[in-house]
Amino acid sequence: MAWQWLVGQLRSLWARGGKVGLSNRRALWGGVLFFLALAIVAVDFLPQKLDLKVGQPSPRDIKAPQGIVYESEVLTARAREEAERRVEPVYRIDNTVTDKVVEEARIPFQSVRQILLETSEASLREERLKTALSGWEVDNSTIKVLASAGQDTLNRLEEGLIQIIRRHMQGALAQEALESIRGKMLADVEALSIEAKYKSFLAAIVRKLELKPTLVYDVAATLQRREKARAEVAPVQVTIRQGEKIVGDGEIVTEEDIEALQKLGLLRPETPWRGLVGLGLLQGVLVFLMLFYLRTFKRKIYGDDRLLLLLGLLWVVFLVFSRGVTAISLGNPSEMSRVIGYLIPVAAGSMLTAILVDAQVASVFTVFLALEAGILGGNYFHITAAGIVSGLTGVYCVNHLDQRSSLARSSIFITLANMLAVLALGLLLEHSLLETSLGLGLAVANGVLSAVLTIGFLPFLENTFGITTAVKLLELSNPNHPLLKRLLLEAPGTYHHSLLVANLAEAAADAIGADSLLARIGAYYHDIGKLKRPYFFIENQVGMENPHDKLSPSLSSLIISCHVKDGLELAREFGLPSVVQDIIAQHHGTTLMSFFYHKACEKSRGLEVDEEEFRYETPKPQTKEAAIVMLADSVEAGIRALPKITPNRMEGFVRRIIKEKLEDGQLENSDLTFRDLALIGDAFLKVLNGIYHSRVEYPEVVLREMERRRGRNGVLHKQSAG
Repeated sequence: MAWQWLVGQLRSLWARGGKVGLSNRRALWGGVLFFLALAIVAVDFLPQKLDLKVGQPSPRDIKAPQGIVYESEVLTARAREEAERRVEPVYRIDNTVTDKVVEEARIPFQSVRQILLETSEASLREERLKTALSGWEVDNSTIKVLASAGQDTLNRLEEGLIQIIRRHMQGALAQEALESIRGKMLADVEALSIEAKYKSFLAAIVRKLELKPTLVYDVAATLQRREKARAEVAPVQVTIRQGEKIVGDGEIVTEEDIEALQKLGLLRPETPWRGLVGLGLLQGVLVFLMLFYLRTFKRKIYGDDRLLLLLGLLWVVFLVFSRGVTAISLGNPSEMSRVIGYLIPVAAGSMLTAILVDAQVASVFTVFLALEAGILGGNYFHITAAGIVSGLTGVYCVNHLDQRSSLARSSIFITLANMLAVLALGLLLEHSLLETSLGLGLAVANGVLSAVLTIGFLPFLENTFGITTAVKLLELSNPNHPLLKRLLLEAPGTYHHSLLVANLAEAAADAIGADSLLARIGAYYHDIGKLKRPYFFIENQVGMENPHDKLSPSLSSLIISCHVKDGLELAREFGLPSVVQDIIAQHHGTTLMSFFYHKACEKSRGLEVDEEEFRYETPKPQTKEAAIVMLADSVEAGIRALPKITPNRMEGFVRRIIKEKLEDGQLENSDLTFRDLALIGDAFLKVLNGIYHSRVEYPEVVLREMERRRGRNGVLHKQSAG
């Protein structure tokens, strides 16, 4: 069995770790469990064996192992790029272009005016004009004309040219229309009503003007339209049916093929180291917080290597089952992938922890497991939320486990809690009707699965770790247990004595908040050692001679005290839990067997008798339950010896027994307080008053009338029968 192998390996590891000290041993098997758990969670991050790249030929036919519907990022991106390409560029009219051309056209006029104003000699004007207008390619004849031009003429020429420029540069002009516009400007210059000698100057200016398009490409508006076009493209849905071929043998692998293989889980990209590091850090934080909680609030559990190992194993086994659950694919995988985590049995881990360790620890462990379930279920919040609801419900169901059927009934409550959680989360997250329906079905299956796993694993964990649970104790309460059956047949007096002690012990444990189930079971088995010599004990000596009358007091006390050792041998033979064995061993403590001690004193003829020889040589009660069984045993055995039982006598006797045990030091290790002892006495009296209550004595007249009616009824019965 895999379970037995895992436990055996861990035990071996634990044993080897013990050679290097407690702290090193903890670190050793703690590290093993941590990395084992991390490996289970990180399976999704590891690359698969199938390694294909775009442009490579496929080594074989690859078909879909299951149906799937998904949004194709590749096809969606391609469709959006196509929509973006279909968007025409956006242009706007730049009104500043015309102004710039006008400013450029004014430059030669400004140069001519300045020269004419500064120079009066004609030859010098011509030289300066030739130099100033060298870049405009004005001929010499035109230079001579300009040298003699007046200011009014220059102004008229300038205004005419500016009007031509503004007229032709208005509106939207593209780059390819500029030369045509320049030609039209030259034609308008020739058509001006000015002297012909000046037209060559204006034409030269027009030819040298740096014309630019007024229609300018609008980058921002174009990008905005393209983004809008991309956003309007709906995601491309791809449907792949089970068995459909994704890529054939020898075919070149495309981006669409790689995406489909990834969605089907047949292909993974390179190992995402960042994700793995993040996952490891998260796991480390969760483990640290769990251990910090135990060290701060549950130091007894934190100091118990056995319980820490149990929690670690529950964690690992839970992850294994969760990994198996998330591998399931039924129906429509797109919806199933988001809700399959509802089947992860968080409640099973919670209930096992509550039964085997502690209910408060189980509540914290539930949150721990629910976070793990959310990670394994696809990093979904709703899986974690449902896991917390399921786990806490399971803890509540087993917190006060009083019978075995409670485990089976817990599945009903877990199922109801799961269904409510799934429905609430479906409404909150606006899941589709199909998703919610699938989730409700998985919630029902989760309740049943959690109960089945709890019932199935509980016996293995109990036996492996030697933990006594309420379920184990309930099994021991069955009257058909071999030891109880033997006690009933071979020592009936002891059997009935044990039942009465159990009633007393259970009531007392309830009164002080101790484990009433353990007290009751411990009382059932506390005297099983009397099976070896039943007739040496007075409760089994009905109508027969007492064998102690023929024995010395010291031998009788030895025989009586041996029933504790004999009981422990039987308890080990029949595999009774250690907590029950402790009660068997401690229920007499070092109590003095006063009857035989006083008998020995009477026969000693004045010689001193060693009291220690007549005391039990067993440990004093170490727990409240063991102390309660000791007190209940003494009270039940002594109450029957009272000559006439009345409520006052019973109360005085019970208080005296408790006081004697206290003064004798038998209760010093049991953690019982004076208030506990008072409550125990009250509980004993309540039970004893119910057993030894006074009966109503009927008058003789009533008895004779009852006899007469009984006789008459008998005659009538015979007549009717005839």
